[in-house]
Amino acid sequence: MTQLEQAKKGVITESMKKAAIAEGVTPEFIQKGIAEGNIIICHNIKHTNGVHLPVGKGLRTKVNANIGSSADDLDIFKELEKARVAVKYGADAIMDLSTGGPVDEIRRAIIAETNACIGSVPLYQAALDAIRLKNKAIVDMTVDDIFAGIIKHAEDGVDFITVHCGVTRGTVERMKTEGRIMDVVSRGGAFTIEWMAYNNAENPLFEHYDRLIEIAKEYDMTLSLGDGFRPGCLADATDRAQIYELILLGELTQRAQDAGVQVMIEGPGHMPLNQIEANILLQKRLCHGAPFYVLGPLVTDIAPGYDHITCAIGGAIAASAGADFLCYVTPAEHLKLPSVQDVRDGVVASRIAAHAADIVKGVNGAIEKDIAMAQCRKKLDWQGQFNLALDPEKAQQMRSESGVADHGACTMCGEFCAYKVMDDAMENQHI
Repeated sequence: MTQLEQAKKGVITESMKKAAIAEGVTPEFIQKGIAEGNIIICHNIKHTNGVHLPVGKGLRTKVNANIGSSADDLDIFKELEKARVAVKYGADAIMDLSTGGPVDEIRRAIIAETNACIGSVPLYQAALDAIRLKNKAIVDMTVDDIFAGIIKHAEDGVDFITVHCGVTRGTVERMKTEGRIMDVVSRGGAFTIEWMAYNNAENPLFEHYDRLIEIAKEYDMTLSLGDGFRPGCLADATDRAQIYELILLGELTQRAQDAGVQVMIEGPGHMPLNQIEANILLQKRLCHGAPFYVLGPLVTDIAPGYDHITCAIGGAIAASAGADFLCYVTPAEHLKLPSVQDVRDGVVASRIAAHAADIVKGVNGAIEKDIAMAQCRKKLDWQGQFNLALDPEKAQQMRSESGVADHGACTMCGEFCAYKVMDDAMENQHI
């Protein structure tokens, strides 16, 4: 039985017990959340070295890092280093989005390299296999080709797969009728629409959704229902196509959960600050409280090179409003395939956003870390501050560059350090 099926029967599994310990909650809390569909434990039974990752209501906000090769940059060793760095700096999950080079080898190496939760988009696999192995165009893929890609990833131990089931002919028509500046920016969504147009057919993942559910159930693999119509710019946010797709995803969520398959929902995208909270509320209401996995949201379109910051701003607001899982964005977004340093910067930025939101959510242990940091700062306990920092190495490096001894104040204030002044004042009872 899947985790969801067992939770519905009132069974507390070993996976639920481990999740409870990791999150500082009771096993009963985890079991109840899974049974109600607002918590998932993301783990494919084939992923023998993988962490069973709990995501959802009342739990620490998780962070995902996208990595993967492209046709222009297909160095497997670079992708493995990105995986290591992502996990080192706090990524809970890694999505392999490889589309260039030996993609099967890259995916399997990433799975073997870390114990992180692993996600993927099997449609990329199906498209590449059709082109390379069968000498077809993407539009010539058969329904069986598409599902073969899904099975291949499931067999390899991928824990959650992005599937663009809400990209339907009806959603496309709504986008065309209303109009958009950037149309569809989801690669999987664009592939699907191209296939539908060429074949004059409905999306196979929507039309054959029960087949998808059967595969996911066999592996206890989480379905991450993708947002093929996520807005690619602020002007396209919260439009008819996006919301219609979300309505469909809510219906598909219910069907999967009724069958014992765990689900999370993917969300925008680019979005103005004042629309983020409303979008979280809509998702939670329409999708029966299923965990929400958001890309950003990016709160402005004019910061290329700094989109890890635009992402962190939107992510903090989204998570504090109830989003459960943040997909990072790196400084390279919209510009190039990210470097190892870009991955590090993106992960840390999203970890900051996730932690800031966890304080608002009242997540167990979140504010306590900030209190501990304040106490270390008051005592000028530099090692204590480094130990608590989200990126200890950067903090230590910047401190060492100041040339001041570890027991001294920082070079911003020096002898006028407020902590020292106050200590002297209190000690001598000047106040």
